[in-house]
Amino acid sequence: MMENKRSTITGLNAEEAREYHSFFVTSTIGYIAIAIVAHFLVWQWRPWFPSVKGYALLEGAAASVTTLLG
Repeated sequence: MMENKRSTITGLNAEEAREYHSFFVTSTIGYIAIAIVAHFLVWQWRPWFPSVKGYALLEGAAASVTTLLG
């Protein structure tokens, strides 16, 4: 039996291309979901925009690092 396979640039037939596409879409959605969760967690840890007091929490950061290392 000879199958009628169409030659493409990638060398994939239609079924293989659909399978690859579904894997690619699933991976992309997973990557975006992980990125959204990571951005949210970083936002909770340290907001990107300063509050009314500014970045007052960072004023003693250099002294704290020096104390820990020294």
